[in-house]
Amino acid sequence: MEGLARDTLWLVMLLAAPLLLAGLLTAFAISLFQAATQILEPTLSFVPKLIVMLIVLAVLGSWMGGQLVEFARALLTDFPNLVE
Repeated sequence: MEGLARDTLWLVMLLAAPLLLAGLLTAFAISLFQAATQILEPTLSFVPKLIVMLIVLAVLGSWMGGQLVEFARALLTDFPNLVE
């Protein structure tokens, strides 16, 4: 059972990492721009992060979905062995 929890947490980390990393890098670039220009507009930080994360999701969405389907397939196939 602990192997299932470990695999689940690993999958969550693997699927969340590209979105979080893209958001983090975008936020860092925007904060540098805002510090250099002293423009403190809240929408300037939100909209680009949203766009970048949507692009990453569009590019990697099929891979993420495939990983989830493969995990669900493995989980349902091995379900009788998990109850032991």
